[in-house]
Amino acid sequence: MGNVIDARDITVKLENKEVLKNISFTVQQGELVGIIGPNGAGKTTLLRALLGLVPLANGTLEVLGCSSTRLKDARAAIGYMPQRQSFEKNFPLLVSDVVATGLLSRKTLLKRIEKTESKIISSLEDVGMRSYLNRSFQDLSGGEQQRVLLARGLVRQPGLLLLDEPNSGLDFNAQRLFIDLLIKLKSAMNLAIVLVSHDLVSIAASSDRLLCINRTMHVHGRPAEVMQSPELDRVYRCQFDLLSGMLNERKCSDE
Repeated sequence: MGNVIDARDITVKLENKEVLKNISFTVQQGELVGIIGPNGAGKTTLLRALLGLVPLANGTLEVLGCSSTRLKDARAAIGYMPQRQSFEKNFPLLVSDVVATGLLSRKTLLKRIEKTESKIISSLEDVGMRSYLNRSFQDLSGGEQQRVLLARGLVRQPGLLLLDEPNSGLDFNAQRLFIDLLIKLKSAMNLAIVLVSHDLVSIAASSDRLLCINRTMHVHGRPAEVMQSPELDRVYRCQFDLLSGMLNERKCSDE
Protein backbone atom coordinates (compact mmCIF):
# COMPACT_ATOMS: atom_id res chain seq x y z
CA MET A 1 0.00 0.00 0.00
CA GLY A 2 1.24 3.51 -0.80
CA ASN A 3 2.10 6.22 1.67
CA VAL A 4 -0.71 8.10 3.41
CA ILE A 5 1.49 11.22 3.19
CA ASP A 6 4.25 11.75 0.64
CA ALA A 7 5.91 15.18 0.92
CA ARG A 8 8.87 16.00 -1.30
CA ASP A 9 10.82 19.24 -0.89
CA ILE A 10 7.73 21.23 0.05
CA THR A 11 8.17 24.96 0.60
CA VAL A 12 5.54 27.31 2.00
CA LYS A 13 5.55 31.12 1.87
CA LEU A 14 3.22 33.33 3.88
CA GLU A 15 3.10 37.03 3.03
CA ASN A 16 6.18 36.50 0.84
CA LYS A 17 8.10 35.10 3.81
CA GLU A 18 9.48 31.57 3.59
CA VAL A 19 8.16 29.71 6.65
CA LEU A 20 8.92 26.16 5.49
CA LYS A 21 11.66 25.11 3.10
CA ASN A 22 12.44 21.78 1.45
CA ILE A 23 10.54 19.52 3.85
CA SER A 24 10.48 15.85 2.78
CA PHE A 25 8.93 12.93 4.65
CA THR A 26 6.43 10.10 4.36
CA VAL A 27 3.82 8.64 6.67
CA GLN A 28 2.51 5.12 6.26
CA GLN A 29 -0.73 3.54 7.39
CA GLY A 30 -0.59 2.44 11.03
CA GLU A 31 2.34 4.75 11.80
CA LEU A 32 2.64 7.55 14.36
CA VAL A 33 5.04 10.28 13.24
CA GLY A 34 5.95 12.98 15.75
CA ILE A 35 6.89 16.50 14.70
CA ILE A 36 9.14 18.45 17.05
CA GLY A 37 10.83 21.83 16.91
CA PRO A 38 11.02 25.12 18.81
CA ASN A 39 8.30 27.78 18.85
CA GLY A 40 7.96 29.44 15.46
CA ALA A 41 9.49 26.46 13.65
CA GLY A 42 6.52 26.11 11.28
CA LYS A 43 4.97 22.96 12.81
CA THR A 44 1.38 24.22 12.70
CA THR A 45 1.93 25.59 9.19
CA LEU A 46 3.06 22.11 8.13
CA LEU A 47 -0.20 20.60 9.40
CA ARG A 48 -2.17 23.30 7.59
CA ALA A 49 -0.27 22.47 4.40
CA LEU A 50 -1.24 18.80 4.81
CA LEU A 51 -4.87 19.94 5.02
CA GLY A 52 -4.51 22.09 1.90
CA LEU A 53 -5.21 25.28 3.87
CA VAL A 54 -2.00 26.98 2.75
CA PRO A 55 -0.59 26.70 -0.79
CA LEU A 56 2.82 25.29 -1.65
CA ALA A 57 5.41 27.59 -3.17
CA ASN A 58 7.45 24.60 -4.29
CA GLY A 59 7.63 20.82 -4.04
CA THR A 60 5.05 18.06 -4.33
CA LEU A 61 2.61 16.71 -1.76
CA GLU A 62 0.16 13.81 -1.78
CA VAL A 63 -2.20 13.06 1.10
CA LEU A 64 -4.44 9.98 0.91
CA GLY A 65 -3.78 9.82 -2.82
CA CYS A 66 -4.73 13.46 -3.47
CA SER A 67 -2.22 15.94 -4.84
CA SER A 68 -1.67 19.35 -3.23
CA THR A 69 -4.12 21.00 -5.63
CA ARG A 70 -6.89 18.53 -4.70
CA LEU A 71 -6.45 18.24 -0.94
CA LYS A 72 -9.95 19.60 -0.30
CA ASP A 73 -11.16 16.25 -1.66
CA ALA A 74 -9.21 14.42 1.06
CA ARG A 75 -10.34 16.50 4.05
CA ALA A 76 -13.38 14.36 4.79
CA ALA A 77 -10.95 11.48 5.45
CA ILE A 78 -8.66 13.55 7.69
CA GLY A 79 -9.28 14.04 11.39
CA TYR A 80 -7.81 17.28 12.74
CA MET A 81 -7.35 18.36 16.34
CA PRO A 82 -6.01 21.94 16.45
CA GLN A 83 -4.30 23.54 19.43
CA ARG A 84 -6.44 23.62 22.57
CA GLN A 85 -9.75 25.18 21.76
CA SER A 86 -12.00 27.26 23.96
CA PHE A 87 -15.75 27.00 23.60
CA GLU A 88 -17.88 29.98 24.65
CA LYS A 89 -18.75 29.43 28.32
CA ASN A 90 -22.02 31.36 27.99
CA PHE A 91 -23.16 29.02 25.21
CA PRO A 92 -23.38 25.58 26.85
CA LEU A 93 -22.52 22.67 24.60
CA LEU A 94 -23.18 19.04 25.35
CA VAL A 95 -20.44 16.54 24.62
CA SER A 96 -22.58 15.17 21.78
CA ASP A 97 -22.81 18.68 20.25
CA VAL A 98 -19.03 19.14 20.33
CA VAL A 99 -18.43 15.80 18.62
CA ALA A 100 -21.18 16.58 16.07
CA THR A 101 -19.26 19.66 14.86
CA GLY A 102 -16.70 17.23 13.48
CA LEU A 103 -19.29 16.32 10.85
CA LEU A 104 -19.23 19.84 9.43
CA SER A 105 -18.06 20.23 5.85
CA ARG A 106 -18.31 22.81 3.11
CA LYS A 107 -21.53 21.11 1.99
CA THR A 108 -23.14 21.36 5.44
CA LEU A 109 -22.16 24.93 6.37
CA LEU A 110 -25.45 26.35 5.11
CA LYS A 111 -27.49 23.35 6.11
CA ARG A 112 -28.46 21.67 9.36
CA ILE A 113 -25.54 19.69 10.77
CA GLU A 114 -26.07 16.00 10.15
CA LYS A 115 -26.00 14.84 13.76
CA THR A 116 -25.71 11.12 13.16
CA GLU A 117 -25.98 9.72 16.66
CA SER A 118 -24.47 6.36 15.84
CA LYS A 119 -21.27 8.02 14.58
CA ILE A 120 -21.09 10.25 17.65
CA ILE A 121 -21.59 7.37 20.05
CA SER A 122 -19.07 5.20 18.21
CA SER A 123 -16.35 7.86 18.32
CA LEU A 124 -17.00 8.51 22.02
CA GLU A 125 -16.74 4.78 22.69
CA ASP A 126 -13.38 4.77 20.89
CA VAL A 127 -11.99 7.25 23.42
CA GLY A 128 -13.72 5.83 26.47
CA MET A 129 -16.23 8.69 26.84
CA ARG A 130 -19.53 7.04 25.86
CA SER A 131 -21.15 7.71 29.26
CA TYR A 132 -20.45 11.46 28.89
CA LEU A 133 -22.68 11.83 25.81
CA ASN A 134 -25.16 14.23 27.45
CA ARG A 135 -22.79 15.93 29.86
CA SER A 136 -21.86 19.59 29.55
CA PHE A 137 -18.50 19.94 27.83
CA GLN A 138 -17.54 22.84 30.10
CA ASP A 139 -17.99 20.71 33.21
CA LEU A 140 -15.34 18.20 32.15
CA SER A 141 -11.73 18.14 33.28
CA GLY A 142 -8.98 19.15 30.84
CA GLY A 143 -8.11 15.53 30.10
CA GLU A 144 -11.75 14.63 29.52
CA GLN A 145 -12.22 17.60 27.20
CA GLN A 146 -9.22 16.51 25.15
CA ARG A 147 -10.69 13.05 24.76
CA VAL A 148 -13.96 14.56 23.55
CA LEU A 149 -12.07 16.73 21.04
CA LEU A 150 -10.23 13.62 19.91
CA ALA A 151 -13.61 11.92 19.40
CA ARG A 152 -14.58 14.95 17.31
CA GLY A 153 -11.54 14.29 15.11
CA LEU A 154 -12.47 10.60 14.80
CA VAL A 155 -16.20 10.99 14.11
CA ARG A 156 -15.75 10.70 10.32
CA GLN A 157 -13.64 7.55 10.75
CA PRO A 158 -10.61 9.16 9.09
CA GLY A 159 -7.63 7.44 7.52
CA LEU A 160 -5.31 10.15 8.82
CA LEU A 161 -5.32 11.99 12.13
CA LEU A 162 -3.46 15.31 12.61
CA LEU A 163 -2.96 16.60 16.16
CA ASP A 164 -1.44 19.95 17.08
CA GLU A 165 -0.16 20.07 20.69
CA PRO A 166 -3.03 17.97 22.07
CA ASN A 167 -1.40 17.68 25.52
CA SER A 168 -0.93 21.41 26.06
CA GLY A 169 -2.14 22.44 29.51
CA LEU A 170 -2.72 18.89 30.79
CA ASP A 171 -1.08 17.46 33.89
CA PHE A 172 1.43 14.63 33.55
CA ASN A 173 -1.04 11.82 34.25
CA ALA A 174 -3.59 13.17 31.75
CA GLN A 175 -0.84 13.51 29.15
CA ARG A 176 0.28 9.92 29.67
CA LEU A 177 -3.29 8.60 29.42
CA PHE A 178 -3.88 10.57 26.22
CA ILE A 179 -0.70 9.25 24.56
CA ASP A 180 -1.56 5.69 25.62
CA LEU A 181 -4.98 6.15 24.02
CA LEU A 182 -3.42 7.33 20.75
CA ILE A 183 -1.16 4.28 20.62
CA LYS A 184 -4.16 2.02 21.24
CA LEU A 185 -6.22 3.74 18.51
CA LYS A 186 -3.34 3.61 16.05
CA SER A 187 -3.12 -0.14 16.44
CA ALA A 188 -6.86 -0.85 16.58
CA MET A 189 -7.75 1.30 13.56
CA ASN A 190 -4.49 0.94 11.60
CA LEU A 191 -4.54 4.73 11.67
CA ALA A 192 -1.86 7.08 10.39
CA ILE A 193 -1.19 9.80 12.99
CA VAL A 194 0.90 12.98 12.78
CA LEU A 195 1.44 14.50 16.21
CA VAL A 196 3.00 17.91 16.94
CA SER A 197 4.36 18.12 20.48
CA HIS A 198 6.78 20.01 22.71
CA ASP A 199 7.01 17.05 25.10
CA LEU A 200 10.20 15.44 23.80
CA VAL A 201 10.24 12.60 26.33
CA SER A 202 6.69 11.47 25.62
CA ILE A 203 6.83 11.84 21.87
CA ALA A 204 10.16 9.98 21.67
CA ALA A 205 8.67 7.09 23.62
CA SER A 206 5.46 6.86 21.59
CA SER A 207 6.39 7.71 17.99
CA ASP A 208 7.50 5.32 15.28
CA ARG A 209 9.49 8.12 13.65
CA LEU A 210 10.35 11.72 14.50
CA LEU A 211 10.63 14.75 12.25
CA CYS A 212 12.61 17.65 13.71
CA ILE A 213 12.07 20.96 11.91
CA ASN A 214 12.94 24.59 12.32
CA ARG A 215 11.56 26.05 9.10
CA THR A 216 13.62 23.43 7.27
CA MET A 217 14.07 19.77 8.13
CA HIS A 218 17.06 19.09 10.38
CA VAL A 219 16.71 15.39 11.12
CA HIS A 220 14.20 12.63 10.39
CA GLY A 221 14.30 9.03 11.59
CA ARG A 222 13.73 6.63 14.44
CA PRO A 223 13.27 8.37 17.82
CA ALA A 224 16.53 7.09 19.33
CA GLU A 225 18.48 8.29 16.29
CA VAL A 226 16.84 11.72 16.31
CA MET A 227 17.26 12.25 20.05
CA GLN A 228 20.95 11.44 19.88
CA SER A 229 21.60 13.52 16.77
CA PRO A 230 23.78 16.64 17.13
CA GLU A 231 21.21 18.37 14.95
CA LEU A 232 18.83 18.43 17.93
CA ASP A 233 21.24 20.71 19.80
CA ARG A 234 21.39 23.03 16.81
CA VAL A 235 17.62 23.24 16.54
CA TYR A 236 16.92 23.89 20.22
CA ARG A 237 20.22 25.60 21.06
CA CYS A 238 20.54 23.72 24.31
CA GLN A 239 21.89 20.36 25.42
CA PHE A 240 19.96 17.12 25.89
CA ASP A 241 21.00 13.73 27.22
CA LEU A 242 19.27 10.46 26.43
CA LEU A 243 19.69 8.26 29.49
CA SER A 244 18.07 4.85 29.75
CA GLY A 245 15.51 5.82 27.13
CA MET A 246 14.51 9.01 28.96
CA LEU A 247 15.44 12.52 27.94
CA ASN A 248 16.67 14.95 30.59
CA GLU A 249 16.90 18.57 29.59
CA ARG A 250 19.88 20.56 30.78
CA LYS A 251 19.70 24.25 31.47
CA CYS A 252 19.71 26.20 28.25
CA SER A 253 22.36 28.80 27.77
CA ASP A 254 21.21 32.42 27.59
CA GLU A 255 21.29 33.90 24.12
